[in-house]
Amino acid sequence: MHKLAASTVDWKAVREDFPILCEHAHGHPLIYFDSAATSQKPRAVIEALRKFYEHDNANVHRGLHTLSSRATEAYENGRQRVAEYIGATSAEEIVFTRGTTESINLVAQAWGQKFIRKGDVILLTVMEHHSNLVPWQLLAERTGAQLRFLPVLDDGTLNLEQLSSFLTPEVKLFAFTHISNSLGTINPVAELCAKARDVGALTLVDAAQSIGHIPLDVQELDCDFLAFSGHKMCGPTGIGVLYGRAEVLDSMPPWHGGGEMIVSVTLEKSTFKKSPHRFEAGTPNVAGAIGLAAAIDYIQRIGRSAIFEHDSELAHYAAERLNELPGTRIFGPSGQRGALVGLVMEAAHPHDLTTFADQYGLAMRGGHHCNQPLMRRFGVSGTTRASFYFYNTMEEIDRMIEILQHAVRFFSPKERRSPVRPLS
Repeated sequence: MHKLAASTVDWKAVREDFPILCEHAHGHPLIYFDSAATSQKPRAVIEALRKFYEHDNANVHRGLHTLSSRATEAYENGRQRVAEYIGATSAEEIVFTRGTTESINLVAQAWGQKFIRKGDVILLTVMEHHSNLVPWQLLAERTGAQLRFLPVLDDGTLNLEQLSSFLTPEVKLFAFTHISNSLGTINPVAELCAKARDVGALTLVDAAQSIGHIPLDVQELDCDFLAFSGHKMCGPTGIGVLYGRAEVLDSMPPWHGGGEMIVSVTLEKSTFKKSPHRFEAGTPNVAGAIGLAAAIDYIQRIGRSAIFEHDSELAHYAAERLNELPGTRIFGPSGQRGALVGLVMEAAHPHDLTTFADQYGLAMRGGHHCNQPLMRRFGVSGTTRASFYFYNTMEEIDRMIEILQHAVRFFSPKERRSPVRPLS
């Protein structure tokens, strides 16, 4: 079904929706393989932002004039579009944040500070992004809770055989990523959530790398929290989402205080609105929510099943071609994977390799990818990551291989004894 869906999409026409892909870097056509860090934006999203600022710009909720009414309607429409996109039962389960990091910090501060006590356990995995690790470390330091970490196997998958020994009744929250931002591992979210529920633990899913790539429904996953960023799914920067099950959000105190989230204020005391507004103090990112709604509309027109199939084909093709490079180690599962490949080349440090590639217009990312514990698990300081989206092509991957083959020759001490022919 996915292949059929993917075959009906005119991917060349889709690519033309992204004006930045016509850019050049160092005199070479841009090949943008850094979508796991941030995706590019289609004209539909850029136009939605322009339209808002040119015609509807005003603060939301507090004004009675026409522009404020239009801005409020568009902002709340964005919330409704997000709810529909992820299968939430109500728009009231959608809290707008600045991104995945703030969404997870909100849960750690508001929910964690109220419900986590000394001796409680928070279960994470070794593959977590720092955004889904550091907030829990801080919470554990404040409360005396303990952290546990489900191990990662050599093939880049979670050690699910050991899950029962880690996921015990002492665990109050199990927080884990949907798709690893360094390995491309796709974790069995519904299965993990079900096992957590069996021991009475709540779940938080980091969907930053999956939200724009794969069909996702929070009711089917049966998670309690889900966090993601708009900028990784064709939306603007500075807008993110925390989904929370309604009864869980209603049990949480506010995190930030200020305007908009209050019902009444006296000099001595304040009362607060119900969720989600109690978690959105101050002027929100109105344009960001509108741009995110436009991004959702754009992705929905293509279809997430088609996007997932297209991205999977790119990732598997890239992994196969990268194996042709001598002295190169590929990370992540050999089976189904997300839209990225991590590698280490013996001849060059990841920073040197990505700097070299940039001279030929190839944008990749080198470093630890906010995954330092995972890098230590695999005995490396970092990797070079090529990450893809539906606007990328097989031809771009072939060009990447040409550039990296040139890099092998350039960085190899043996090859340096004779001149290295420039790559055109």
